[in-house]
Amino acid sequence: YSIHQQPFPQWDEELAAAETITLVIQVNGKVRDRLQVSADIDEAAAQELALASPRVQSYTKGKAVRQTVYVPGRLVNVVVG
Repeated sequence: YSIHQQPFPQWDEELAAAETITLVIQVNGKVRDRLQVSADIDEAAAQELALASPRVQSYTKGKAVRQTVYVPGRLVNVVVG
């Protein structure tokens, strides 16, 4: 029995996957908030959370949201005008 005769450990993608991620929320390209969310969050839920954030609402108050850009697992950018 020797260590050099043993097989190399197998990689398990499910064990290495993150359960939560930090979603960066931007307003007009500037970081305004960071949220801890589930790693499998979809675009609609991410945009809803971003627009519901009190820190984001202070920058969008009284302004129309023209566009939201979602990069899966990374960020939501809210463009107001």
